[in-house]
Amino acid sequence: MSSESGSDYIKHHLQNLQACSTEDGWQFNTAENPTLCSGTRLDAINVDSMFFSLLLGFVFLWMFRSAAKKATTGVPGRFQAFIELVIDFVDTNVKDTFHGKNKLIAPLGLTIFVWVYMMNLMDLIPVDIIPGLAHLAGVPFLKVVPSTDVNVTFAMSLSVFILIIFYSIKIKGVGGFTKELALNPFNHWSLIWINLILELSALIAKPISLSLRLFGNMYAGELIYILIAMMGLYQLPLHFGWSILHLLVTFLQAFIFMMLTVVYLSLAHEDH
Repeated sequence: MSSESGSDYIKHHLQNLQACSTEDGWQFNTAENPTLCSGTRLDAINVDSMFFSLLLGFVFLWMFRSAAKKATTGVPGRFQAFIELVIDFVDTNVKDTFHGKNKLIAPLGLTIFVWVYMMNLMDLIPVDIIPGLAHLAGVPFLKVVPSTDVNVTFAMSLSVFILIIFYSIKIKGVGGFTKELALNPFNHWSLIWINLILELSALIAKPISLSLRLFGNMYAGELIYILIAMMGLYQLPLHFGWSILHLLVTFLQAFIFMMLTVVYLSLAHEDH
């Protein structure tokens, strides 16, 4: 494979299926015009990321709803036992980390952990299978791992950030939240400007670091899969070996995203 064709192969697999508004109405980017919706356009939508995110979200809801409807008090089946194991794992970690009282935190942690983990697991599917089938159906581009799209990871972290601000103001009040920003770590009026710079920087860094950590790890893993796929038939042992290691990465990234969310919300509930 030449360097040029290899470069085209990588670019093709890293290109989202996008839709944007043009003079002729809403259009998708095509193989002939892959940059139609690129750049800094705010109306561009990564259709594939949205589709697989929503699809995996519905799969998550269906799985847990089915387990709840079929739950028995006797000896549980394998599926029910698996769901109970996941719920118990999340619930234990939330109870050990979150020190406030809020019925939203445990369901939120469960949703984040399972949803992000399912997104990450899409990385284990060989990179040419689903996009290849989509190409036969006339779809020029298709990225199947939503967590390799920084727009998705940043949207999730921004949702967490909104909850942090909401509960900080709800628990501490506007005055308490303002004092927390203005009088920490130096409790003196003359150093308020330094406190604001430090505290606001730390506050803003939370959603940015939360999103970029997940995106960076998953994007790097996806890129390695693409490089392995360029080897043709020789990719099979390398794909298997990297998948074993990547299973740990996918789990850790979902767990870290969940735990940091719980930690941030726990800090938001501290009123002293």
